[in-house]
Formats: sequence, C-alpha cells, structure tokens
Amino acid sequence: MSAPPRKVLGRLSLPERTFVADALRTETVGGVLLLIAAVAALIWANVPALHSSYESVSHYHLGPAALGLDLSVEHWAADGLLAIFFFVAGIELKRELVAGDLKDPKAAALPVVAALCGMAVPALVYTLTNLTGGGSLAGWAVPTATDIAFALAVLAVIGTWLPSALRAFLLTLAVVDDLFAILIIAVFFTADIDFAALGGAAAGLAVFWFLLRKGVRGWYVYVPLALVIWALMYNSGVHATIAGVAMGLMLRCSTREGEKQSPGEHIEHLVRPLSAGLAVPLFALFSAGVSVSGGALGDVFRQPETLGVVLGLVVGKALGIFGGTWLTARFTRASLSDDLAWADVFAVATLAGIGFTVSLLIGELAFDGDATLTDEVKVAVLLGSIIAATLATVLLKLRNAEYRRLYEAEERDEDHSGIPDVYEEDDPAYHLRMAAIHERKAAEHRRIAELKTAERLAEVAGGAGEEDDRRA
Repeated sequence: MSAPPRKVLGRLSLPERTFVADALRTETVGGVLLLIAAVAALIWANVPALHSSYESVSHYHLGPAALGLDLSVEHWAADGLLAIFFFVAGIELKRELVAGDLKDPKAAALPVVAALCGMAVPALVYTLTNLTGGGSLAGWAVPTATDIAFALAVLAVIGTWLPSALRAFLLTLAVVDDLFAILIIAVFFTADIDFAALGGAAAGLAVFWFLLRKGVRGWYVYVPLALVIWALMYNSGVHATIAGVAMGLMLRCSTREGEKQSPGEHIEHLVRPLSAGLAVPLFALFSAGVSVSGGALGDVFRQPETLGVVLGLVVGKALGIFGGTWLTARFTRASLSDDLAWADVFAVATLAGIGFTVSLLIGELAFDGDATLTDEVKVAVLLGSIIAATLATVLLKLRNAEYRRLYEAEERDEDHSGIPDVYEEDDPAYHLRMAAIHERKAAEHRRIAELKTAERLAEVAGGAGEEDDRRA
C-alpha cells in the first residue's frame, strides 16, 4: 500500500509550532529595531548638519593595532558584531538539522530546493542584466540573501494573520538561505589566506569543540576563547563571521533525558537578544547610512550593477522561490495544503526579496575598494527591499481575511486545555471534555427554555383572566 501524498506547507506539529512562534516573536522585535536603525542611519547620513558626524563616527578607528585589529567602527560592526548574528544563525541551522524540518530529507527537500532556486535565479538575473548592460559581474551574490528579521518586521507592521506553516516556511527558508550565503562569503570573498592564522583559528575551534564534548561550563571559558578564534579568523583573510557560524554549529541542539531544552537552544535564548537587539541594528546603523537623493534613486535604474540588484531582489527572488516550491510539488508526491493557494506561496516568495543585512555585507565585500559603487549598491539593496516589501504587503492584504480565518481556526481552544483544538482531534479525552461542555450548555439552555415557557404561560393565563373580567 503506497503512502498518502505529503502536504506542502501543511500544519506544523505542536512542538514545532511553539518553537516557531517563540522564534518569530524575537525575530519580529529584532526586525522592528532593524527598521528603526536603518531609518536613523539614512536620516543621520542625509541631513546636511549631521552628515559629517556620521562619517566621523563610522570611520573612527579603535582596537589593538599590534593584533591587526585597528578597525573602524563600521568595520567592527560588519566583522565583529555581525559574527554574533551568524553565531545565532549557526545554532538555528544546527537545530533545523537535528530536530527541525531539515532532519527529514523529504521535508527538507522543499525549503532547500526553494532556497537554492531563490539564490540561483537572482544571481542569474543580476548576471544577465550586467552582461547585456556591460556592468561588473562582481555583485552577482548581492541579491541572493533574504533578511528574515526585516521580512518579519514587515509582517508585524502590516498585521497579517499569516498561518504558522507559511511563517515556518519563511523561517526555514531563511536559515537555509543563511547557510548558502555563508558558503558564498567563505568561498568567493576570501582573497589572500594567512595559513598560520587560519590554522590557529582551526585549533581554537577544536579546543572549543573538545570543551563542549567534555561538558565544561562557564561563559568565562568560552567567551575569551571565542574572541581569540574570531581574531585569528579575521587575520587569516577568511571573513570573520565564519567563526561565529562554526561555533554555533558545534553546540548540541538535541535534548537528553532530564533536559527541558538543549544547550544550543539555551545559549541561543541568551544570545539572540544581543544579536537582534544590538549587533544587527548597529550593523544597519553604520552600513545603511548612504546619501540618497532623487538623482541617486534614478541612477539605480540606469546602472547595470544597481539595476541587477533591484531586479534580482524583486523579480529573481519571487520567481526563484515560487518556482522551486512549485517544481518540488510537481515532481514529488507532495501537494499544497488544502487551506492554502499558490498565490500565498508567491506572496511569501515576494516577501523573501527583502535582502538587507547579508546583502549589504556582500555588497561591501563585492565592491571593496570602490566606495562610490558600494554606496550605490547599498541604495539599490534598500530600494529593492522596499519594492519587494510593498508588493508583498499588497499581495498578503488581498488574502488577509482568509489568513485570519485560518489563524483563528489554528488558535481555537474551546475545551480550555491550553492546547489548540486542531491538535487534539484524535484524542478521546478531548471529545469527552467537549461533550461535557456541550452537555452543560444544553442543560443551561433547557433551564432557560423551561423558564421562558413558564413565563409565557403565566402571561397567557393572566391575559385570559383579564378578558373574563371585562366580559362580566
């Protein structure tokens, strides 16, 4: 007997739904802070009276020069603070691999194929735009990244009742997207390698792994070691954020007997506020501060490099993710959940065109040494992200009434057990609780009916007596 066809974007299991809800709440808060930081950066950099101070703070150098770490504030934000963001991304990826959707190869196929197509098509769009326009191919990777925090902040602002399955798809998609973005940075944006420093970083990672396996605890052990690993990775020529990812992947994200949560989830819970509340907003503050004018915005559509970034984010992401999802469903036994339409998948794919944090980082790496083009590409990333967010908002609003119905159905808890009813439909105890509730309601309605009947009979009897008096 063949297995029933698997549903694409079907209802999540209760533990996965709870985890996704918690993760999305944190990401949404971080996304709102990211939006605030980006707006603040644009104001700071574009108000004439403030522009010089923005430049002075961004380019102010600090750090021990003897260790090769005399960096500007902007550089510290990109290479230092952003390593915290990638550390959390590494933990998220490890959790997905051992306990989430990526654990099951069949379930993993959808987000992996969608993410790969959602990176390949924007890169292809950028490449074709620059081949036909005679531009530089160096920025092919800029439109390949999705900023999940920014995307979820948009969802929070427009107030959509997006079903948990679609939100989980967006979250898993972004995790896989981050993995490939990390690989792109490591492979394509590493120039000269200092093998001595790289060997030292590898040795530090080995010590980090050994201490974890031996169960050694204490932040005072791991934080100094992490700083040493980061510094060695930075001096090796490999982008320093790779150190954060590597350490995140080493943490154990599976629970053992007697544990409420794994060490990886516990550390992620502690570090995520630092990442979402400090590291990413500060990176945005010192990376998004580019001069924007009517002429600069117009130039975005005239230069092949910047036009390629905008088209890659807006067109490439939507077509790539939607196409990858459709192909997965078309050529496997999977079918779309009955509650959703392909228009919903396209709206989420459009939302994934918001590429901010990692796109800005890759833009700086791709056009390193050309400050003018770097700033123009940053403007293109901002503009492409805004266009993608606007289109996604319109598409999601068209289906918001249906999303609200699905959300309310998912959240309904008529037996007041603390667990949504949709997860208890196969539990006999649930139906017994509901039967008792309905019996109490039925008894109350019978009591009210008897009371109303008695009142009506009394009124009729009273009316008859008055009629007899009038006749007499």
